[in-house]
Amino acid sequence: MDNPEPRGPHLEWTVVASDIGPLLLAATPQGLVRVEFHAGPERADGMIGALVSRLGADAWRPAPGDEVLLAEPVRQLAAYFAGDLRRFELPLDWRLSSGFNREALLELDRSVPYGAVVGYGELAARAGRPGAAQAVGHAMGSNPLPLVVACHRVVENDGGIGGFGGGVETKRFLLALEGVLPQPLF
Repeated sequence: MDNPEPRGPHLEWTVVASDIGPLLLAATPQGLVRVEFHAGPERADGMIGALVSRLGADAWRPAPGDEVLLAEPVRQLAAYFAGDLRRFELPLDWRLSSGFNREALLELDRSVPYGAVVGYGELAARAGRPGAAQAVGHAMGSNPLPLVVACHRVVENDGGIGGFGGGVETKRFLLALEGVLPQPLF
């Protein structure tokens, strides 16, 4: 789906290398709209096709270094993995999330900083729905902006690590990067 810059509503996208594998980043003029793990070529093409359909926008993949909407997200992700960024400061396009899912993700972003974790039940209470731990788990699983809206910081109420869309080893890596878990042995 590489093509010239579109003239109408558009979706700029790229795939960047990271310490956890290739990440697909997509943005609209409103802000970052999607981060996707394990973004090999087939997965990236499928994700972009779905986003184009859902958002009604033309896709544009600029040459590396020519990003317009994604220049700052790419820079901030590199700084995060280098250990130099503790909070993403990016405009976000929330159109891929709604209802309680969005409320839980916004609460996570507001109240759980770098280097901290929260249980599913505690986050449910903070989001105004005590007892909705399972709904919080669903919200985290549907997060269109992982890493930036750090759902890897949500853990089991009993201290277990819990699940993660990028895989449990990726979650462990991210929590170790933030100093929550000991660095894994390699």
